[in-house]
Amino acid sequence: MRIGAHVDPADPLAAAADRQADAVQFFLADPQGWQAPKPRTDAERLRGSDIDLYIHSPYVINVATSNNRIRIPSRKLLVNHAASAHDVGAKGLIVHGGHVNRGDDPSIGFDNWRKTFAYAEQQGGFPLPVLIENTAGGDNACARRFDALARLWDAVGEFGPGFCLDTCHAHAAGEDLLGIVDRVKAITGRIDLIHANGSKDGFDSGRDRHENLQAGSIDPELIVAVIRAADAPAIVETPGGSDGQATDIAYLRSRLGQQDSSR
Repeated sequence: MRIGAHVDPADPLAAAADRQADAVQFFLADPQGWQAPKPRTDAERLRGSDIDLYIHSPYVINVATSNNRIRIPSRKLLVNHAASAHDVGAKGLIVHGGHVNRGDDPSIGFDNWRKTFAYAEQQGGFPLPVLIENTAGGDNACARRFDALARLWDAVGEFGPGFCLDTCHAHAAGEDLLGIVDRVKAITGRIDLIHANGSKDGFDSGRDRHENLQAGSIDPELIVAVIRAADAPAIVETPGGSDGQATDIAYLRSRLGQQDSSR
């Protein structure tokens, strides 16, 4: 079980060392922009590292929407990021579940997700696992509440997507963390990555504001239990920079009975 953090993309391996992390997640381009990733000069060094790498796709991607001006560029950008993530040796590309427009039939969003994977298949398929992440808010979201998640997986399951479970998002979405791993696996059959985050806000708040593990409104022991039950790598996306994240990583290791495997 590997434990790490979301870090600045400038030098992910140095950031991993600062946090005593054995996994890192980072962006390959502006998370709020539509630019395709540029080749990284350190790609060979990243591929050769013993640090596990995960790439988070830009937040602007929404392949579920009926808005062509967003959906079509989103598909292309997701494919671009998958290729670039594969080039640096990443183990997975995380993408949010997206949402439909107000008033749209939710089935449109699920079918647009299916078409996204079909679009990628026409180009040879995604070169690494695409991990769909549950989201915190929005009544029109495709992966906030698990009844919607089940419909999403009915649409895309044949393509073998992975799943990233965010503890803050689930808490904010109104999904109890107690027993959540069994509920997710009953839908997706898998959990590939945990985003181990505390929450600044209360249960079912719909607000995506991460907090350090021993602060906020989530019992940190619940987060530990989720990681243990999922038996999946964990990435903290928590505040406080290197010190704050190093403290969260050390806490998880201590509670999970692990030693730092990055050394």
